[in-house]
Amino acid sequence: MAESVAYLLIYHGSTDPRPEQAAISLAHQFAARILHSPALSKPASGWELFPESTATTAPSPTPALPLVEVAMLETGPLSLHQQILKFGQRFLQAKHTRTVRIKLLPLFLLPGMHVMEDLPREVGQAAQKLEDSVALELCPYLGSHPRLRRILTEQMAPLPAEAWVLLAHGSRRPGANQPIEALATHLGAIAAYWSTAPNLEARLQELVEAGCRQIGVLPYFLFAGGITDAISQQVQAFAEGYPDVMIHLRPPLANSAALADLLVDLATTTSPPTLAPLHF
Repeated sequence: MAESVAYLLIYHGSTDPRPEQAAISLAHQFAARILHSPALSKPASGWELFPESTATTAPSPTPALPLVEVAMLETGPLSLHQQILKFGQRFLQAKHTRTVRIKLLPLFLLPGMHVMEDLPREVGQAAQKLEDSVALELCPYLGSHPRLRRILTEQMAPLPAEAWVLLAHGSRRPGANQPIEALATHLGAIAAYWSTAPNLEARLQELVEAGCRQIGVLPYFLFAGGITDAISQQVQAFAEGYPDVMIHLRPPLANSAALADLLVDLATTTSPPTLAPLHF
């Protein structure tokens, strides 16, 4: 009997409901793309296309086992490995096949501790408890896709900015911000960080003093939440002090419909350059 495949999109998690809603929306878009991708497994007869979330606050449109679900790494009622275990057991029982494969798609933008340590650890714990007939495959993280740069460029293109600031969360660990610096250079922008120096206000001040009057701010965040709200407030407060300066603040990346296509690519990647899939 052929192997059945399901997909679990993993995001960080938040007490703010917006990231969960956005992750579920992205899962719907990804599921729809599966129907048009010859490289991905199609839903079996009688399956519902759209997912219900493993999180407690997500809608549950049907009792049928979903093809695509979302799970959270942190802040959820269950740990990630418990969510994977629960999903795998339901998937195996519902399909009545000898083997099933679950592809885990990390919705993370940078190769930090969550991607390189936390996710493999949680996946490993789940694999130890699942039956041998359930295979887990950890796919490359979203930010590793080279076409993500194109999405960022497209966000910048319509605006008449003289200079751009690429704003990421930032880390104090040595070398952790190098990918952001490299990305900013590729985009022709300067990097700023929310949790460490140089921060957004300092970068905006530099550009204003250099004579820029049209400045773009590109947040390198996937979902809207408390930080993006604070960024918006900070931009507004700074702009009030410089009425002759126009600051263009772009939305988080999840607003791009192209992200689902990137996930389809990552779900079929077998030899990514940055993080090889783990097969248990």
